Amino acid sequence: MSHYQLSDLRPDFSEKQLKDLYKTMWDIRWFEEKVDEFFAKGMIHGTTHLCVGQEASSVGSCAVLKPEDKITSTHRGHGHCIAKGAEVNRMMAELFGRTTGYCKGKGGSMHIADVDKGNLGANGIVGGGIPLAVGSALTAHMKKLNYVTVCYFGDGATNEGSFHEALNLAAVWNLPVVFICENNQYGMSGPVKEMVKIENIADRAQAYGFPGATIDGNDMIEVMNTTQEAVDRARNGNGPTLIEMKTYRWKGHSKSDARLYRTREEEREWKEKDPIKRFKEVLIAGDVFSEEEAEQIRKQSKHDIEEAVKFAEEGPMPTAEDLLTDVYA
Repeated sequence: MSHYQLSDLRPDFSEKQLKDLYKTMWDIRWFEEKVDEFFAKGMIHGTTHLCVGQEASSVGSCAVLKPEDKITSTHRGHGHCIAKGAEVNRMMAELFGRTTGYCKGKGGSMHIADVDKGNLGANGIVGGGIPLAVGSALTAHMKKLNYVTVCYFGDGATNEGSFHEALNLAAVWNLPVVFICENNQYGMSGPVKEMVKIENIADRAQAYGFPGATIDGNDMIEVMNTTQEAVDRARNGNGPTLIEMKTYRWKGHSKSDARLYRTREEEREWKEKDPIKRFKEVLIAGDVFSEEEAEQIRKQSKHDIEEAVKFAEEGPMPTAEDLLTDVYA
């Protein structure tokens, strides 16, 4: 059971909005499971990094953003993309390499962007989105635009130079950016406890002179409350915040990862903390919906992802001439 209950939720959400958030979590879960299935069958090429088990960190944080707010994402970015309002049809088509995809089938899993929805793009470079987020926040600051940029990255990115340089610059210029570290316990096969000497990554915020918070990244209420506070702080001109959301990826780092570096017992323990299950318990306890309605939402989400697969499979493949379009040099 979640530590926080619906009565603890500080942002104001209607019952419909809460149900929609629950469905979005399932949209991400079903999307990732389908992608995993198709990669295993050799129907999707390249590589992919799945966020099954991390749904609360993306859905809960994007839930408190305004349409004009921006995000930068990571190589494990499908969840951020869906949570910020992307069309799952176009996302699936992109992974299938079809021209109906977000990047006309040329970007694949790690490069989906949806600028109209405020998603400035996923990034195949570890930590690559962090300076981009600071650039976006600098734009808002210089042009006096009232949007906030939320920057996602994993625990592995926090030892990159781009992380430290960007956080320092954001602090010095008091920029409207929220840094979210999705600490899923492993950078590829390296346990985070062997990669950093401190207990909590968010403690690093102190070195740059702004607040840091370490939270349960599988608890939707805590994610929403903490992100809302950080977003309000940024929007009101009080500068950045670093939020460390402790979570867990159920799958391997990428499609070729056999997960030999961790035990099945550890995986079972984290699956007991399933963020979707915990949010469902909170919503049922808060009389938002019944068990039966929760099941209907789950089934509707599964249907919608199946429809996205159909859309992707029916989309045209790029032609040889398409190789020379959208090329800048």
